[in-house]
Amino acid sequence: MSRTAPTDAVSLAPDFGAFPRPAGATGVVVLNDGTLLWGKGLGVEGAAVGEVVFNTAMTGYQEVLTDPSYAGQIITFTFPHIGNVGTNAEDIESPTPFARGLILRTDITQPSNWRSVAPLNEWLISHQMIGLAGIDTRHLTRRIRESGAPHGVIAHSLDGSFDLPALLAQACAWPGLSGMDLAQEVSCRQTYSWDESLWTLGQGYGRQTEPTWHVVAVDYGAKRNILRCLAAAGCRVTVVPATATAEDILRHKPDGVFLSNGPGDPAATGKYAVPVIQDLIAQNMPIFGICLGHQLLARALGMTTHKMPTGHRGANHPVKDLATGKVEITSQNHGFVVDEASLPERVKITHRSLFDDSVEGVAATDKPAFSVQYHPEASPGPTDSHYLFSRFMDMIAQHR
Repeated sequence: MSRTAPTDAVSLAPDFGAFPRPAGATGVVVLNDGTLLWGKGLGVEGAAVGEVVFNTAMTGYQEVLTDPSYAGQIITFTFPHIGNVGTNAEDIESPTPFARGLILRTDITQPSNWRSVAPLNEWLISHQMIGLAGIDTRHLTRRIRESGAPHGVIAHSLDGSFDLPALLAQACAWPGLSGMDLAQEVSCRQTYSWDESLWTLGQGYGRQTEPTWHVVAVDYGAKRNILRCLAAAGCRVTVVPATATAEDILRHKPDGVFLSNGPGDPAATGKYAVPVIQDLIAQNMPIFGICLGHQLLARALGMTTHKMPTGHRGANHPVKDLATGKVEITSQNHGFVVDEASLPERVKITHRSLFDDSVEGVAATDKPAFSVQYHPEASPGPTDSHYLFSRFMDMIAQHR
């Protein structure tokens, strides 16, 4: 059965007046191929440009929006009921959201959750973020899946007036994430200590007061729950900026080094990060990397990376641990991937995606270093992969 084009998607022609704003539309997404998507504006007024991607998670929208790995991106949520549990001050992965905006199918409803402190739209305004509701997100997701993640501008104006040619020009002029180092934009500026551990019902977040090990976490855009998982595993955590040198890291006398998640192109960030990681590897320092940290470790071990057409973003991605045969349901957010064809002799693949067979984990065979592409801290997402933090602790115990 044939389908007609969604009413909120039209192709731009030289005569922009041929596609008038629908009644009540106060927001628009303009893609770099000339596609318009009209809807209702949320959050603050203004315009923001970025890569338009989709996330399939059914929960954890506040954690997604505050994940620094989304810097430079506009997030399309495929689950329609975003905002239904409100927001609070606990479910955040960074103090400031770095995502450029969000696109929703349905309008934000009143919160229905005992932990809610403020409605999502109020939270968006407080963080100067732009959103858009009323979009056929199924259509947009199919477009991204079939043609790749486009560049686009999301705009919100209460009076519904937009300079469409200017917005299209902005979308077309944006250079994209390939070759872009965003880690320095989201990283901490100064070294700090972290001892907050995991959240429990009725108690909130705990504190690690009797650590067994000292881990230095290199912040390429670290999510807070990763640091909490390290603390819960028995670590005193020292967080250093993305640009920290090997000398800066070793000065803290760590038992192990963690390489965090983060946004942007690992080839660009790797220009300064890879030599540091290679120095640490040469000294037999136990290393664990996640997401961008995984890609940077892989590059330090001699592998290459490339940009994926759509990426992996969601909380239901099946991954197989090749060592145990166990299949884990994982939380993921990445647009770049490690090239399997570049695998050197001293590196083995440890995890694979069961969606597309891509590399989801690697380990050095002659050094204490391993990494995974996905997010074992489960924020949001399942807890299937929490064992990786224990695996890191075991590695430290064997080599320190």
